[in-house]
Amino acid sequence: MKSFTYQRVTSPIAAAAAAVHTPHAKFIAGGTNLLDLMKLEIETPSHLIDVNRLGLDKVEPTPDGGLRIGAVVRNTDLAADERVRRDYGVLSRALLAGASGQLRNRATTAGNLLQRTRCPYFYDTNQPCNKRQPGSGCSAIGGFSRQHAVIGASDFCIATHPSDMAVAMRALDATVETVRPDGAVRTIPIADFHRLPGDTPQIETALAPGELITAVTLPKPVGGKQIYRKVRDRASYAFALVSVAAIVQRDGSGHVALGGVAHKPWRVEAAEAALPRGARATVAQLLGDAKPTRENAFKLTLAERTLAAVLTEARG
Repeated sequence: MKSFTYQRVTSPIAAAAAAVHTPHAKFIAGGTNLLDLMKLEIETPSHLIDVNRLGLDKVEPTPDGGLRIGAVVRNTDLAADERVRRDYGVLSRALLAGASGQLRNRATTAGNLLQRTRCPYFYDTNQPCNKRQPGSGCSAIGGFSRQHAVIGASDFCIATHPSDMAVAMRALDATVETVRPDGAVRTIPIADFHRLPGDTPQIETALAPGELITAVTLPKPVGGKQIYRKVRDRASYAFALVSVAAIVQRDGSGHVALGGVAHKPWRVEAAEAALPRGARATVAQLLGDAKPTRENAFKLTLAERTLAAVLTEARG
């Protein structure tokens, strides 16, 4: 690990200002992703800004009946929150499907959203990777691609986003709140927060330099049957091959987002009109533009079967 300096700040604005004025600075809270990447010298920040003591660790109701989740609320605490379990069950289930208990005890809401979209070639510094070194190439293209994206990829990157929580947030139409170094605040719909790779896969979110996530807001509960189902190679501590976050109403309508298939949580709102007709019709629209490799084409069938199981459970 390369040497770095460390700073504690007293406010979100101070954190954002310190980040933008210090070259190669990074925010740190739980550190469950960042520290691993620093040990491998994939991430090499010169300065770490600790945001744990900024009062961003609360879950509070919003005036319109939703919930505001502080950026450093731990995944374990969020999954166990009575309001989340009652009104946003898909989120609680998604959180419990992620990583391990030890990691959930440290991982934060903002950190979960900001996990690097990555694959084994990203971790192997002997292999070209456009995320690590823009313009060097993508080793996964033409390499072992079983776990990689089937839709929304590019000639520069075919990795998939690893977060379970973010898939549920996408189904729930969450909003990300931020503060900029000049003190300006903004809200980013979760649909616009994560980026597709295009020709700049190293840029993964809509955040500007120095911009700090302060909270994630959930809208008023919509009811319905809420289910998160994750299919993976082993029972724990594994990323999804395919995951489904679904909110299904009594009339068969609802929201559905997929994980494990794209560079970001994948939702196509227009496809949800097909939900009452079943999984095949819905997935045909969700993944209609898919371009799988020979090794991961099975994900198309797996997505249909997983959604079919979810819809069967939702309808009793």
